[in-house]
Amino acid sequence: MVREPADRAPLATHGLFDLARVNRNLSLPALYQHAIRRNEATVAPGGALVVNTGEHTGRSPRDRFIVRTPGVDGTIDWGAVNQPLEPRVFDDMHRRVAAHFADREVFVQDCIAGADPSYGIRVRVVTELAWCALFSRNMFIRPPTGDAAGAEPDFTILHAPGLRARGQSDGLNSETFILIHLEKRLVLIGGTGYAGEIKKSIFGILNYLLPDRNVLPMHCSANVGLRGDTAIFFGLSGTGKTTLSADSSRRLIGDDEHGWSESGVFNFEGGCYAKVINLSAEAEPEIYATTSRFGTVLENVVFDSVTHELDFADNSLTENTRACYPLDYVGNTADGSGDHPRNVVMLTADAFGVLPPIARLSPEQAMYHFLSGYTARVAGTERGLGRQPEATFSTCFGAPFMPRQATVYGEMLRHRIAEHGATCWLVNTGWSGGKAGDGGRRMPLGYTRAMVRAALDGVLETVPIREDRRFGLQIPEHCPDVPEGILQPRAAWHDKSHYDVTAADLCSRFIENFRPFENQVSETVRAAGARAV
Repeated sequence: MVREPADRAPLATHGLFDLARVNRNLSLPALYQHAIRRNEATVAPGGALVVNTGEHTGRSPRDRFIVRTPGVDGTIDWGAVNQPLEPRVFDDMHRRVAAHFADREVFVQDCIAGADPSYGIRVRVVTELAWCALFSRNMFIRPPTGDAAGAEPDFTILHAPGLRARGQSDGLNSETFILIHLEKRLVLIGGTGYAGEIKKSIFGILNYLLPDRNVLPMHCSANVGLRGDTAIFFGLSGTGKTTLSADSSRRLIGDDEHGWSESGVFNFEGGCYAKVINLSAEAEPEIYATTSRFGTVLENVVFDSVTHELDFADNSLTENTRACYPLDYVGNTADGSGDHPRNVVMLTADAFGVLPPIARLSPEQAMYHFLSGYTARVAGTERGLGRQPEATFSTCFGAPFMPRQATVYGEMLRHRIAEHGATCWLVNTGWSGGKAGDGGRRMPLGYTRAMVRAALDGVLETVPIREDRRFGLQIPEHCPDVPEGILQPRAAWHDKSHYDVTAADLCSRFIENFRPFENQVSETVRAAGARAV
């Protein structure tokens, strides 16, 4: 076997020895060659790399753990989301991962997470799959030429999708494991081929580190207009963060993960990881164009090897089909940073058809909805979800990645909004006129785009508003290029009494979900929430 000299493969510090070959910081064409040679992927027309992750097509939140050590114990919001792990269990799994890598070919990518050099961290990804090295190369920021080779990482990910844990006998929940050791600055991932776990583990780490440096980490996309006006879009998967921020009239800062510092907004990533189920050139031309680019990775998109066609409407593998591509493939991008946001948009996909397609929020309402993090998930992003939509509340629009108490992030957001005078909006990209599957219709993307543009351009500032009596939302009475009949959700329902019952039910869900925060927020924030009427 071919062994890498020690000075070219300093992986012993990560517990890795006797590796068959180390492929370090390979170029894009070289990673393609290895992925094809190893039968990991195929190439679609236009040059995108198509991969199938098998049975693992989404995140596994129940298999994510943080190692409980004295140094971090009092700073983590332990519970069902941030599950504690004993150091002994981590060390045992570390030895198993190291044994799994022995005599194997591995691929190393040295990257940076964080476009602002004042807050960025160096990340090393060691993986057994060439296409996952390409994923890392796309998703993180590539260091300047010649900078990566000698620099030691701040955090390292050992990525072993082919190693399956033994569940409870290993002290874990299943064969899948995502184990984060903040003090050792080491992440172990195994038992899953879903590449999203790589980027999300680093997001969780930044969410832990940055508040201590007065930076608000956010699960949001961001773009900037011709006037230099920055907008951020909070939202869970499937609510439209990537789609709405990829607007040809504005420059894209990033599509998923950002920090808000004393200087402004900066992207954590160097690429985009867009959902592409039902993607079309007509509705989302910027994203669609990336799917025929050399360097894009298409994850679980159905590819017919006979006709050589991609079928973005085929969900037979998963609803959670993805495209991973460098940020500059969008074609109209910023430099990874922007000024303090003038507009803060909170996205939801309301499956009940109750929330308005757009409404203005007061700063107190913004904090309420930020802590609530409401949307409806439709099968795909997480393993185990059925085909029917499910209402969910995910604190800070990213609870699985927020290690600290939710109010830490909420208070930072409230302070930033107040300090910089940002205007806040709630945008429902979900259903109108009824529930999903029961008379409701998904809000047309063209209408949503028109409403968001009107909000960001200041057009809605002088429009008459009507206050919703249950949620207190300020709903515009009209918007250019949008039928007035859909702006007021009750008016869009044929059966008004059915709407009233459904709205009362959703309102009660908001109230119940917010109870744990009632003693942690001010009276003005409590009063800004849902009302039992």
